[in-house]
Amino acid sequence: MSKSKRQGSSRRGYHHGNLSEALVQAALDLIAKVGPAGFSFAEVTRAVGVSPAAPYRHFRDRDALMADIARRGFDKFAEELSAAWNNGRPDAMTAFKAVGQAYLAFARNEPAYFAAMFEARLPPASSRELAEATDRAFNVLRQACEALIAGLPERKRPPALMMSLHVWSMAHGIASLFGRGDGARRNIPMPPEDLLEANMLIYLDGLGLGKD
Repeated sequence: MSKSKRQGSSRRGYHHGNLSEALVQAALDLIAKVGPAGFSFAEVTRAVGVSPAAPYRHFRDRDALMADIARRGFDKFAEELSAAWNNGRPDAMTAFKAVGQAYLAFARNEPAYFAAMFEARLPPASSRELAEATDRAFNVLRQACEALIAGLPERKRPPALMMSLHVWSMAHGIASLFGRGDGARRNIPMPPEDLLEANMLIYLDGLGLGKD
């Protein structure tokens, strides 16, 4: 959604009594413009056009607002990763690659959510709902890794958690540096999707999974 459309929907939502949604959308606009650390709670209220005290009926402070935005982002992220995984269909390797592509697509299509999720420096215990949403997203990746290594001999099978963290690190690094849809994206002479696929092929080959 464009900034002007998002702001318009925010203000209309508030006038219909949905102040919490208006605050979230205004904060997303500001994140897209100046990053998750570049604005105050007061600036969010000014963008919506309410008094500085009004948001406290919905969010106790700026961290609570950012935690709710990050939670929404992880909910959407988990849904998109899960759809890409598609219960391992048509086969685990194809579905695994689709999850990686979905990771990059989210960073490209939802840069404000992506920044709120990973760059807002929220305390780990700031929100139970945020922690649960984060776990849901990560568990899709872990499920994909577990399915991939299931056919390996047990003595050659890496711990699924370790593999998940390796894959997450690679996918997230490429998404953060080269795949995001905002001004923080670095240019490379290839699509980030190709770079991720090459990295994954090298990594999976090292595990004995590359000859598919």
